[in-house]
Amino acid sequence: MTRRFIFDVDGTLTPSRQEMNPEFQRWFLNFQEHNFTYLVTGSDRLKTLEQVGNMIYNFATRVYNCSGSDVWEQDKNVYTSEWKLPERETKFLTHCMVESEFVLRTGLHFEHRPGMCNFSIVGRNATLGERKLYIEHDIRIDERNRIAKAFNTMFPDCRAVVGGETGIDIFPKGCDKSQILRDFDPEDELHFFGDAMHPEGNDYPLKKEIIDKDLGVCYNIRNWEETWKILKNE
Repeated sequence: MTRRFIFDVDGTLTPSRQEMNPEFQRWFLNFQEHNFTYLVTGSDRLKTLEQVGNMIYNFATRVYNCSGSDVWEQDKNVYTSEWKLPERETKFLTHCMVESEFVLRTGLHFEHRPGMCNFSIVGRNATLGERKLYIEHDIRIDERNRIAKAFNTMFPDCRAVVGGETGIDIFPKGCDKSQILRDFDPEDELHFFGDAMHPEGNDYPLKKEIIDKDLGVCYNIRNWEETWKILKNE
């Protein structure tokens, strides 16, 4: 039985939307030399490279960008989905943005990625301070979860899940992070680290499959520091 370590990126290996801590980065590179490591993130390839750096990205056995809809081994593209967010779904989310009580808009509210779309009320151009304002708003009224639930009721062929701190990830039903399991042997022992394993989070589908099928262990962590602490005891 081979142990394989699967990591979310935002909030798990890095502070959300930020670069990896340099000391942890050096330690993690050594960890990768002795273990099979995989990255699975809702972010695209360019953003992931910015966050973890070229060496960690390329030392990974495989990287699953866009929740597994854009798959890479070093510089080799293994698979890319061509799915695009349909017009009706786009109009619904635009209406949600117009109706939101959070009035600050920074642009790039729809970020189209291979096989998925990230939707954000505040916009992905927001500064850290602007993101913090939206996070406080979202905690107070649970806006993203409410939008995701309404979306999933109206559009059963798609799936919306809360991703990161300010966005919602949208993709065809079944094309969530759990789709990466097609590449693993049932005899493998999987160790999955993620910070959004609650039912509305984008780590939940993969966690559920791993637990339901008894494929390994899942670690619902709070931040990259906790990930590092757990790995040191492996």
